[in-house]
Amino acid sequence: MGPFATHMAVHILLMNLAAPVAAFAMTRVRPQRREIAGPALALATLAQIATLWAWHAPPFLNRALELPTVHLLMNATLFLAAFLFWGAVLASRGKRSWQPIVALLVTSKLYCLLAVLFVFAPRALYPAFAASHTAHATGALNATLADQQLAGLIMLVACPVTYVLAGIVIAARWLLTMEEDEPGSRTGAEAWT
Repeated sequence: MGPFATHMAVHILLMNLAAPVAAFAMTRVRPQRREIAGPALALATLAQIATLWAWHAPPFLNRALELPTVHLLMNATLFLAAFLFWGAVLASRGKRSWQPIVALLVTSKLYCLLAVLFVFAPRALYPAFAASHTAHATGALNATLADQQLAGLIMLVACPVTYVLAGIVIAARWLLTMEEDEPGSRTGAEAWT
């Protein structure tokens, strides 16, 4: 795995593993007393998408890779935006349970679109990053493009797993809640038999 694929794997771990686990832990430590409003979820979704796309714009990513403090800021803001997003997704309940599913769908599609750009770009999108990590050999540009494509493939695998799994869990929880709210309906295991 090359340096760019490794860099993307760190982002995936921060945004798709560490942030949801931290948000889940936070909901257990400090449970919400009231339902999260739709605008808060929309704002958290927008913040995550904007942060992800902004930091992956070539000028910003190249700058982050040049300066360690900017690189740390990038990782911190990506984690924070993902933490806020996952916190809002996990805290949404009640009649608005469909909203986190929509937020997961929108976010995952735009996340995957970025990954597709990495996979199908005809050239390396971050040549400064490649130049700082690879020797100037005959196949350095081809290796850089292959590393970028691998980074995109890793994102394409990780993105659906995290977001689809979360969507399934939320949809199941929502369906069970709807069953419990119906008067005279059977709940739990007897509802499925």
